[in-house]
Amino acid sequence: VAAVFINRMRIGMPLQSDPTTIYGIYAATGELKQSLTTRDLEQKTPYNTYVIGSLPPGPICHPGTDSIEAVFNPANTKELYFVADGKGGHIFAETLDEHNNNVLKYKSFLREQRLRATQSR
Repeated sequence: VAAVFINRMRIGMPLQSDPTTIYGIYAATGELKQSLTTRDLEQKTPYNTYVIGSLPPGPICHPGTDSIEAVFNPANTKELYFVADGKGGHIFAETLDEHNNNVLKYKSFLREQRLRATQSR
């Protein structure tokens, strides 16, 4: 994940990180969003990396040692995108097309999880 953000910063690409948007909304309103809308992504907060052209003014959490190490020693990769895999990890991609495909897979996984939860009731 650190490498993705560093790769984006190296080429001047916006960070566009959902957690920064969620944090900015929470800091401003106290509302903890579980999913974001297009309107949320457009909301101007100091933390929303969809609308600010830089790093946020401070951390959005307390990074652990592994996260700090990853920033100082990022993986050597060309990946620019990632999405949760629904199992506690991430799926990485070099291109937007690959990323969009991975997002569709993630959404399909979530639908399956909701269906299983409904069927087990």
